Amino acid sequence: MVTITGVELRVNAKSESFPVLLISGDLEIVNSRTTGNAYATVRKMSIPCTFSEDLARTMIGKQLPGEIQRKETEPYEYTNKTTGEVLTLTHSYAYNPNPSNLVEQVIQGSPAH
Repeated sequence: MVTITGVELRVNAKSESFPVLLISGDLEIVNSRTTGNAYATVRKMSIPCTFSEDLARTMIGKQLPGEIQRKETEPYEYTNKTTGEVLTLTHSYAYNPNPSNLVEQVIQGSPAH
């Protein structure tokens, strides 16, 4: 499940503003690559919507089926809004309303059926 946690206004290439829904996934425990220590995190992303900002705000707190999945991308620069640090990332996140819980096994190069 994902939860709608907020709304922001964004501006497109034509200088027109539009609302986006801020969504958060479930709690995850991951290990730090540098220290090896476990920490809690939540995947977050935004999704554009076709309705007004006022209507979008009424959606805050609603839960939707699906999950936020990590997707590999071409490298790009990202500036941390808090620290100003510029990072090179090779992934982004995408909302998948119908995630598969099946684990695909590969045996001698062929998917198992």
